[in-house]
Formats: sequence, C-alpha cells, structure tokens
Amino acid sequence: MQLVKTTRDTLLRPLQIVSGIVERRHTMPILANILIRKEGESVSFLSTDTEVQITTHADIGSGADVTGTTVAARKLLDILRALPEAGDVTMTLVNKRLTVQTGKSRFALQTLAAEEFPTVQQADSYNATVTLPQKTLKHLFNMVHFSMAQQDIRYYLNGLLLVLDGNNVIAVATDGHRLAFCQVETEQRFERQEVIIPRKTIIELQRLLEENDDTVQLDIAANQVKLTFADIELISKLVEGKFPDYTRVIPKGYHNEFTIGRDELLRSLQRAAIMTSDKFKGVRCIITPGSMKISSTNADQEEAVEELEIDYGGDSVDIGFNVTYLLDVLNNLKCDYVNIALGDSNSSALISIPDNADFKYVVMPMRI
Repeated sequence: MQLVKTTRDTLLRPLQIVSGIVERRHTMPILANILIRKEGESVSFLSTDTEVQITTHADIGSGADVTGTTVAARKLLDILRALPEAGDVTMTLVNKRLTVQTGKSRFALQTLAAEEFPTVQQADSYNATVTLPQKTLKHLFNMVHFSMAQQDIRYYLNGLLLVLDGNNVIAVATDGHRLAFCQVETEQRFERQEVIIPRKTIIELQRLLEENDDTVQLDIAANQVKLTFADIELISKLVEGKFPDYTRVIPKGYHNEFTIGRDELLRSLQRAAIMTSDKFKGVRCIITPGSMKISSTNADQEEAVEELEIDYGGDSVDIGFNVTYLLDVLNNLKCDYVNIALGDSNSSALISIPDNADFKYVVMPMRI
C-alpha cells in the first residue's frame, strides 16, 4: 500500500519537526520510532518521549486508504537527507516493511504496529489560554533559557517558570546562582497562574518557533501545556514543585549603578576569561568612580587585567563573579548598552537594559 508520494524536501520538513525529541536510547524501543498515520491525502507525523509529544501534518498522502505504522525516526531522516533533491519519493507499506524509493534507490525498513505506540493522553480541560505572536514567545524564551538548571537535584529548577499575571506573560529561569526575568504585555487579561515547563520542551520550542507574527496558542492545564502553531501541535507535561519566589530574589533600591556598552564589556570579559581555569571561572571586578577594572588569574600565576572607563560616582565595590554567567547574558542581549546595579561585595548584581523594565538578570557574587 502506497502511503506517500511527494518531493524529498516536502517529506523532510515534517520529519525534521517531530524528530528533535526522539531519544536514541530508550527503555521502550518503539519510542525511537515516529508514528505515521494516513487518512486519504492527510498524513500526520507524531513523536513522543512520554513527557513531550509533537504532531505535524502534511497533505502528501497517496490514495484514499486509512492506515498507520511506526518506523525508526533517525534512519528515515538520514535516508531522506542523503537522497538527491530532484525526483519524487514514495513510501510504501507491505508486510510490516516500509519501503522508501526514489529513482533507482530503494530502502526497506522494519516497522512496529501503530497500535503499540504510546501517545500522550491529552488533558480533558484547560484552565487558561494565551495567544501570542510566535516571535514574542520565542523572545520570552530566548531572554531567560540560559539560566535554566541542568540535571539539578532540585528538579523544579530544570525548567522555565511561565507566569500569567494581569495582562503580562512572564518567563523566569534560575539555577540557584543566577536568575533571568522577562515579561511581555498583552491585550489579554489573566488570573494569576504559574506553571513550570520542562527544559527539554523549552529547547525544542526555541527550535520550532519562527521569527514571525503568526500566532501560537498556549492551552494550560493542571499538569500539561499544549502549544498549537503553524501545522504543529506540541503537548508537554509540566514540572511539579514550587518555584522560588523570584520577586524576593530581584534586588531593589541599589544606589551604585552605571551604564556601559554591552559589546565593550563583553569583549573585555572574553579576554579576561582566557586566563581563568576550567574549574574556577572567577573574575574580579573593582568598580571605583570613573573606572571598572576586570582581572583574572589561574593556578600558573598568569594574569589578565582589563580597565574600562565608566560614568560612575558611587561607592567603591570589589566583587567577584563566575565569568560564564556574565558572558551568557551579554551574548544573549541585543541592546547597545546594559545597566549594572550593585550593593556591596556580598550582594547580588542586577543587570538590566536602560529604560526597559521588562528584563532583569540577577547574578550572585563569587568569592575570589
């Protein structure tokens, strides 16, 4: 039975969309497969790791039959990438084998039954619905994603906190050493609600969301979030747990602050980072009226010193930071200048964008 007849690129696109979450090694071998369902011309492609599920559709079906199967995602993707761009590709299902053919190339792949594929159960009802342009949601995630923890025992930090509050949608991420906060204002109004979206889901969404004004709809349930955009539906379980109170972490009322060119500071920190060791990424910053001095040393007694002129008339502050945390935020921002506010050498620093209250980055000091 012929399932699909189309060009290589038309078939490649939906496969690339769903294959990102497929695990190479899994306790259930079928999860290395994707589920392909055909109803006449409409063909759906679905993948899941039991936590996240992605579905997309394409009108590339051949014949009026209704059928389904599952096949190894990576093998099928690798085959299609290796095929020449010209010419039609057909996929045929016969005796539990999926045959991919174009020109004089033919590949026969083993399949597993569609009925055995464990799809994620969709929530019966959703508490809130948010509609945003894709580029707005992508911006929210991009501004905070680098602060998410990785494999932290405090599992609620291995994700991103999404908050609906009034007419604001807020994203917050922290690994316990730094915290990033970003918010956007919408024309919708929400009752306050907080959910933690897993790290893997956020990274996948950053890959899938486009920089355009097409809308994405978020439906939020007690233990699940569903995002629908373009011809993609993504369902993800939420992380259970209590996220830290970010409003208490963000410092207020600092008087020692100055504005500095983002690129200038970034280049100085990159140079200073060369002299740090792999285990100890500390840089020392001495801020005095008119000057910011950045220095680093390593176990071989090597040293780097950078001095920058700044418009600053506050107290002298001698403070250390993990340089990676500073480089992460400066590399991620697109503005020309950043604002840095300090308390003393034992207090967190607050990095923000001048005349913009929608983004804040808090980084804890490090003992040098």
